Parts: sequence; C-alpha cells; structure tokens
Amino acid sequence: MASYTTVADWRDVEAGYVVAITIRRTEAESYPSGWDYSLHLGEVGGDTVLRYDNAHERTKGHERHVGDDVESIDFPGMLSLYDRFTREATELCPVSWNWPE
Repeated sequence: MASYTTVADWRDVEAGYVVAITIRRTEAESYPSGWDYSLHLGEVGGDTVLRYDNAHERTKGHERHVGDDVESIDFPGMLSLYDRFTREATELCPVSWNWPE
C-alpha cells in the first residue's frame, strides 16, 4: 500500500458556503502526478460552485468542476493549481476566506 503525506487538510464554513481542501503527497500508482487532492468550494447542502480534483487521475486525469460542468485540465503543479483555485473561488464567492499559504 502506498503511503501519503498530508500537506493540507482543512474545512471552513461561512455564510452558507463551505471550502474543503485536501492535499496529499503520494507515491500511489493511481496518482502519476505524485499528488492526491481535492480543492472544493460549495454551498452548504451540497451544490458545487468550484472544485479541482484528481480522484480518478489514472483514467480521467485532472478535472475542474464548475457547477455540474466538468472539464479536463493540464496539471500546472500543486502550488500553481492551489493559487488558481483561491483566485477563482474569491471571484465566485462573496465570502472573504483566510487562505492558508
């Protein structure tokens, strides 16, 4: 079984929105990028506003979800993707999140 090193794992809820961040470094074969991640912004109750993930990286690659729409994306590296997520989430949501760096 491949090991994971958790880099970030936190959740915050504010004004009807939830941010849930999970970032893990891994050597698992199912994650060729070396990362297992989910960067999620949603409404409390379940609707996705924005999410980046690689839950099925080996078969589907890296994905960007906006509402019900899903698109494949190139993976620019974990730090660049996290920065992209925080910029887009800030534009899409009226909450001022305190983003850990």
